[in-house]
Amino acid sequence: MISSGPLKLQDRLEPILALLQKQEIVESLTHRQKGPALPLLEQLVHRQHEAELQRKLRVLEPADLGHLLEMLPAAKRLLVWSHVEEQQAAETLLELNENALRSLFADTAPARLKAILGHLDADNLADIADLVETSILAEVKAGLETQELHWLENTLTYDDDTVGSLMSRDSLVLSGDLTVDEAIVHIRLLGELPEQTDKIFVIGAQRILEGGVPLTSLLLHKGSTHLRAIMDRNLVKFAPQDEAKDAAYAFERYDLICAPVVDERLRVIGRLTVETIMDFVRERNEELELAKQGLSLEADLFGPVWSGAQARWLWLAVNLVTAFCATRFIALFAESIETLVALSALMPIVASIGGNAGQQTAALMIRSLGQDQLRGENLLIALRKELGVSLINGCIWGAVLGVVAAALYQNIGLGGVMMAAIMLNLLVAAIAGIVTPMWVHKLGRDPAMGTSVILTFITDSMGFFMFLGLATAFLI
Repeated sequence: MISSGPLKLQDRLEPILALLQKQEIVESLTHRQKGPALPLLEQLVHRQHEAELQRKLRVLEPADLGHLLEMLPAAKRLLVWSHVEEQQAAETLLELNENALRSLFADTAPARLKAILGHLDADNLADIADLVETSILAEVKAGLETQELHWLENTLTYDDDTVGSLMSRDSLVLSGDLTVDEAIVHIRLLGELPEQTDKIFVIGAQRILEGGVPLTSLLLHKGSTHLRAIMDRNLVKFAPQDEAKDAAYAFERYDLICAPVVDERLRVIGRLTVETIMDFVRERNEELELAKQGLSLEADLFGPVWSGAQARWLWLAVNLVTAFCATRFIALFAESIETLVALSALMPIVASIGGNAGQQTAALMIRSLGQDQLRGENLLIALRKELGVSLINGCIWGAVLGVVAAALYQNIGLGGVMMAAIMLNLLVAAIAGIVTPMWVHKLGRDPAMGTSVILTFITDSMGFFMFLGLATAFLI
C-alpha cells in the first residue's frame, strides 16, 4: 500500500508519455512519404494528436503536471506546456522547480506568460516573482488590486529563506470581543476557510495578536462565551525576519498546522502554513543533497550541455587541486614504496577508511549546525564523543586490517604500521569532521557544500603521510 501513490502517478502519466512517443514516430514516418497529399496528411495527424494531448492534460492535477514537465526533455516539455490551459498552467507553475520555471519562462511568448501569471494571486505571484522578467512582472502587477499590490511589494522586500518570504495573507482573524456564536456566523459568511486553518487568530485593537482559539473549541463552548475567554495566550508566533529553518523546526516540535506572523508591534500581518513549510523543507533537503556534490537546485538533467559543464567547473577544479596536493605526500616516500611494494597496495585502504569515518562525523555536524544544537560546551562534548568513537573503531578495525596485512604479506611489522596508521587517521578524521563544517559555517557558507572536498583532502593526505611515514621510520 505504501507504494500505491507513486504507482498511480506513473499510471496517470504513462498514457501521455506514450502519446508523445507515438506522435514523434508517426510524424517521422509521415515525413518519409511523398505525394501532393503529404501536407494535408501531416496537418490531420498533428491536429489529432494535439486534441488527444489536450484531453489527457486537462484531467491532470497541477502537481502531476508539474512532475511530468520536469521529467521531459526541453523540446517535449515546451510542446506539453503549449497545450496547457492558462488557469491550469498558472497552478502548475507553483509545483515546478526553479530551473524548470526559468526554462518555461524563457520559451513562453510574453503575451501568453502575462495571461498565465494574471491568474495568480499576490501570495502565489510572490513565490516566483524573482524569476519573471522585470517588464512582464510590471505589467502583471498593474493588474492587481491596491491591497494585493501592496502585499506583493512588501513580501518581495524580505530575504529568501525568511518567514516573510514564505508567509501568506489569508488568515482567519477575529476580534476577541466576539462571542462563539458570532464567530461561527462570521466564518460561515466567508464561504470557505483558508487552507490549513485549524485555529482563529484572536486580535485586539489595531490587529494586535492576543491569542488563538482552535476551531474545535467553537463546538465545545457555549455560544455566549467570548473568544478572549477561551483563547490560548501562549500562541507560537513568528516575525517576518525570522529564519525559515527555525520556523520549520518549530512546526515540527509543536505539531503546528498554521501560525501567525506579526510585526514589531505584534500586529498580525500574515501566517505560515504547514504546506508552505513542507515545501521549504523539501527544497532545502534537495539543495543540501546537491550541494554535497557541488551542484545547485538550478542543475537540470535535461538542460544545455555547456551550462551543465560550467556549473561543475569550480568543484572539479578544487577537487583536482586537492587530489594533486595529496599525491605530493606519496611522492615524498617514493623510495620507501619502491623498497616495500606492499605499501602501494595498502595505503588507499588507510585513506579510504579515514574518509568514510570523517564523512559520518561531518554529516552529524552539518545536521547539528542546521538545528542550532552546537553551543558552548556542546562542541567540546561532541568532539570528545567523536574522538572516543574513532579511537574504539580505530583499535578494532585497525587490529583487523593489521592482522590481514601481516598474514597477507608475511610481515608483522607491516601489520603494526597498518593498525597504527588506521587508528591515527580515524582520529584525524574525527577532528576534521567537526572542525571543517564549523569553519565553513563561520565563513558564512553552506557546510554541506564545501565540507566534502576539504575533508577528503585532509583524510587522504594525512592517511598517506602517516602510513608511509610510519612505514619509512619502522620498516625501512
